Amino acid sequence: MNKLPGPEDVNWEAARQCLGADGMLSIVLPCHNLGKVIAENIRQITATFRDCIAFEIIAVDDGSKDNTLDQLRALEPEYPEIRIVALSPNQGKGHALRAGFGQTRGSHILFLDADLDLPPHQSAWFFERMLETGSDIVIGAKRHPRSELVYPRKRRIISAMYYLAVRLLFGLPVRDTQTGIKLFRRAVLEAVLPRMLVKRFAYDLELLVISRHLGFKITEAPITLDFHGRYGCLKYRVVRRTTLDTLAIFYRLYILRYYQAKPEE
Repeated sequence: MNKLPGPEDVNWEAARQCLGADGMLSIVLPCHNLGKVIAENIRQITATFRDCIAFEIIAVDDGSKDNTLDQLRALEPEYPEIRIVALSPNQGKGHALRAGFGQTRGSHILFLDADLDLPPHQSAWFFERMLETGSDIVIGAKRHPRSELVYPRKRRIISAMYYLAVRLLFGLPVRDTQTGIKLFRRAVLEAVLPRMLVKRFAYDLELLVISRHLGFKITEAPITLDFHGRYGCLKYRVVRRTTLDTLAIFYRLYILRYYQAKPEE
């Protein structure tokens, strides 16, 4: 099996073809209590994309209690590509991504976790998958056979169990819904986000369920993941809320048929 390319081996030609002459990639970066690393991570993201493709960074501080917001604001004079959205209080990753998307201008949107457990250079082969398959959405998949993971065993087990439950309930043609790197054509999020209700624990799942329901094509890409282990095991509260949100999505999709209705303006 071929090893995935590193940052020095990335080819951005597919990205340039997808974006075209007038397109731009908007990177939505939800941030929470990352004051110690966010400045260096922004520098790494900028170095990855600068001189390769047109891009902007929408950094969303989701009610951080440390100096994350101050660190972001200190970067603005140095990095004209960055714009900041400050939310208070913390309302969850889903809400942060929605708020960030509202400030984007790009033809394509990349959701990227700000801790950079998932290095930003791999978005180049997301564009390759989008170009090859004609997909509207490309998502990173930990269970992809080419993925390279440094990931705790307990989390692998929980991820596998959740995949089986999602497969049974929704029949999604993917092996992973929760990985924090996803590439979208803009039209997808314009159609899907107004229909969404989940703000925290099963946000990724609801996004993909609605996207498939509306006829958008989803494909997967392999990832490299170096889990830094800051959060340990998933807390019972998180598992419980994710389960409840997942069942609520099932209820809205198949019983209420809520997602079929046109969202209110």
